[in-house]
Amino acid sequence: MTIRVVLADDHPVVRAGLAALLTSLPGIEVVGVASTGREAVREVITSHPDVAVLDLQMPDLDGFAATRELARSAPDTAVLVLTMFEDDDSVFAAMRAGARGYLVKGAEQEEIARAIRAVAAGEAIFGPGVARRVLTFFSAPPPADDPFPELTTRERQILDLIAAGLSNPAIADRLSLASKTVANNVSTIFTKLGIADRSTAIIQARNAGLGTGAVPKDG
Repeated sequence: MTIRVVLADDHPVVRAGLAALLTSLPGIEVVGVASTGREAVREVITSHPDVAVLDLQMPDLDGFAATRELARSAPDTAVLVLTMFEDDDSVFAAMRAGARGYLVKGAEQEEIARAIRAVAAGEAIFGPGVARRVLTFFSAPPPADDPFPELTTRERQILDLIAAGLSNPAIADRLSLASKTVANNVSTIFTKLGIADRSTAIIQARNAGLGTGAVPKDG
């Protein structure tokens, strides 16, 4: 049986090279390509592929949000993340969003082919380095009294600074992040916690003991 694949990556050279690679593999057909997360969602909904291979860092809609949208609107399509990021936050956020597999760019052709076939068959698969991180995470004892288990480490860090009274620009400065990145994280935090405004976030965070260790900066 031929496995039908939609491929999404914002770098044209990477996208073209990966499309050529996948097309050369027996039993795999590339039925659509996309350069943004929204294009990827549209391609999947239109083409009904077996697998969507997604980068995480894409304009318009990043890979995490695209994965969540596909889990909702195209649950029969398995998402395989292929990205250069292998930090814990990215790996676990992608899996929580609904990805079935996670590979780091630079994976061998055989590894990519095996991962596509595995997720198409309903399995979960990780690259070797990612697999070690996942096993380490699940073998470690759970953190005690985590008040916001649905948040990533970065999101909890930002919520802690919100609770300390810092504005988005001040948080961006403190964490050496772009202001847009902080704003996107704040929006995600509000969505995950089911809250609508900053004051509610501050109250919830302070009730959970956050906001006590940061010294606010002006801005």
